[in-house]
Amino acid sequence: MIVLRGPAYSFLLWCVFCWVAPTYAADTGHSHLSELIQRAAQAKLAEQREWHLLLHYKPNLFGGVTSEADDPGFFLSPDGKTDPQAELNATLRQFFSEELVGRSKQPAQCAFVARYHWLKEKLTFDDRRLPPLRCERFDNWFKEMNAQSLTMIFPSSFMNNPASMFGHTFLRVDQKGQTEQTRILAYTINYAADAPPDPGFSYAIDGLLGGYKGFFSTMPYYLKVQEYRDIENRDIWEYRLNLTDDQIRRLLMHAWELGNAYFDYFFLKENCAYHILSLLEYANPAWHLTDRFVLFTIPADTIRALIEQPGLVGEIAYRPSRSTQIRRKREVLSDDELRWFRQIIADVSVVKSEAFASLPMARKAFVLDLASDYFRYRRVTDEARAESYKEANRNILLARSELRIRSEDFHVEPYVVSPEQGHKTSRADLGVGWRRGQLFQDLSVRAAYHDLLDPDKGYSPDSQIQIVALSVRHYQPHNQTRLERFTPVNIVSLTPMDGDFKALSWKVNTGWETVNRPGCGYCGNMNVNGGLGGAVETHWWRRVVAFAFAEVDANWSHAYQENHRIGGGGTAGLLATLTDRWKVLASTTYLKYPLGYRSEDFRYFVGTRYTLEQNLAVRFEFSRRYDDSEAVFYVQAFF
Repeated sequence: MIVLRGPAYSFLLWCVFCWVAPTYAADTGHSHLSELIQRAAQAKLAEQREWHLLLHYKPNLFGGVTSEADDPGFFLSPDGKTDPQAELNATLRQFFSEELVGRSKQPAQCAFVARYHWLKEKLTFDDRRLPPLRCERFDNWFKEMNAQSLTMIFPSSFMNNPASMFGHTFLRVDQKGQTEQTRILAYTINYAADAPPDPGFSYAIDGLLGGYKGFFSTMPYYLKVQEYRDIENRDIWEYRLNLTDDQIRRLLMHAWELGNAYFDYFFLKENCAYHILSLLEYANPAWHLTDRFVLFTIPADTIRALIEQPGLVGEIAYRPSRSTQIRRKREVLSDDELRWFRQIIADVSVVKSEAFASLPMARKAFVLDLASDYFRYRRVTDEARAESYKEANRNILLARSELRIRSEDFHVEPYVVSPEQGHKTSRADLGVGWRRGQLFQDLSVRAAYHDLLDPDKGYSPDSQIQIVALSVRHYQPHNQTRLERFTPVNIVSLTPMDGDFKALSWKVNTGWETVNRPGCGYCGNMNVNGGLGGAVETHWWRRVVAFAFAEVDANWSHAYQENHRIGGGGTAGLLATLTDRWKVLASTTYLKYPLGYRSEDFRYFVGTRYTLEQNLAVRFEFSRRYDDSEAVFYVQAFF
C-alpha cells in the first residue's frame, strides 16, 4: 500500500482540482442557463414592453415584430431582428461568455449593460453560477457623465440643411455641481446620420429613402452650441426634464448599448427626434412616445409630446443665436451709436478716433462689444475672410480692454416663441370656391409643416416647408370629384437683407396640378420650379417683407404642344403681418418658355389668413393663371 504525504499529496490534489473544476463550472453554468431560459419563458419576458424597448421592436404587418435597429451586431441571435424570444435566449447564453461582441467589442454583459441589469433584476441571477464581469469602460463613461439631470435641447430650423429644416433634438446630461455658466461643458447624447461632408443633392434623396446610417454619439455641449448657435445661427431652446435617478441611470445604460447599433436614418420618420424619444421611453416604459409618430416625426411635435406628459418638463430656457444677439443689441443703439457701429465694422481704425473716444464710456463699451460679436459671427460664416475678421476682432478687443469696465448684462428677447407654442404641423382644410364659373368643394391635407401664410408663432419667420400636400375637389356642375393638386415638396426661404446681414432667398417646388388651356380643360400638369432672389424687411405697416426671385420652370402636360415646356422668369411679392392673427401674401409671376411649347404665363396670387385659435384658422385665396381664375375660402385645422 502506497501512502502519499507531503508535496506528492498536494500535487495530486492540485491535478484533480484542475481536471474537475472546469467541468463542474461548465456543468453549473449550463444548468443555470437552462434554468434562466426556462424561467424567462414562463414569465414571458420576451413579450414584455421593456424587452421590446431594449431591442426597439415594433409591430409589423404580419402580426409579429421587427426591430428598428439595422446593425447585425446589435443582435446576439441570427433571428434576433424579428424573434424576441430567440434574442432573449441568445442574450442569456452570451452572458456566460467573455467573447467580445457588438461594435464596441466587449463581453455581452458590458456591451449590453441595460439588457444585463434588466434580466438580472427579473430573473435574479446567481452570481456564483453567473459571475458578473467588471465593465471598466462603461463604469468610467458613467462616472464621467456624473449625471444629475437631463435636458432636451431643441435648435430651431435651419433652412440650408435638409436634415435640419424641421429643427433638431438631442439630450444634454447635466452634471452634479454644475452652474449655468459651466453647463456648457456638459456632455450631450445625439443621434444623427453619418453623411459625407458635402453630399450635394443626393443628401436629401438618400435621407428621405433611408440611405444613410444613423449613430448615437456623445460630445461636449459647447461643440453643439458652436455648431448650431454660432455657425448655423440657430436659436436654441432647452427643456429641463424631471427624471428620477433610476430613470436617468436606465436611460444612460441604454444609450451606452446603442453605441453598438446603427439605424437606417429617415429624415421624415426615424430621425434624431424619434430615436431620442426611444431613449426616454426606456427611462420610463409607461411613456408611449414613439407610438404617436406613425408616418412623420417632426421635432417640434416631439417637444409637444414631452410637455403633454404630466410633470415631465420643468424649466424652459432660451439660448439666442449669434445673429439674434447682434440684431437685438443693434435695436437699442441710438442713431449716432448705430452710425459708429457701421463705421467700425467697415474700418476698425475708427475706434482710435477722438470723436469715438468722446462717447460715454458705458455706451462705447456696448458698441465695441457689439462689433466684437459681429466679427466673431462673420468669422465663422465667411471662411474666405476668416483671418481678416479674426484680426479685426483682435483690434476691437484691444480697444475694449482699455476701458476696464465689465460688459453690461443684456437680456436677449427671442423673435419667435418656443416651438411648442406654435400650431401643430399637419393640416386639414375644408373649402368652398369657384373656378371658371364652376362651384366646387375642396378637401386638402398637408402632412407637414408650415407655409408663408400660417401663423409664425413658434416657427422661423418668412419660411415655408410643405411636405406631401394634396387637394381633392368636387365640382358641382358636372358632379365630378378629382385630384386637384399633389405637392411632394414646396420650400420657400425668405431671408431679409440689411446693411449687416446679406443672404440669398431661395425656393424649390415640385408637384402635380390641373391646368386649363385652350382645348384641354383640367388637364394634369407636372411641374418643377426653383429660384434665387432677395428680400427686404420694412415696417411701414407693422412688418412687411418684399421679395423677388429669378426662377426656372418646367412643365410636362398634354395641355401643351410637344407635351412639355421649359423656361424662366421671375416672381415679386409682399408678405405682410398686419396683426398677431392676420397675414396677407400677394405675388405676381411672369414666365417665358422658349423650349418645348413656346408660350408665356402671367400669374397673380392674393391670399390672407386669420387665426381663430392656436390650431384653427380661416383663409381666402384668389389666383389667376392665363385665363384661369380661382377663388376659394378655407377653414383650416392643424393636428
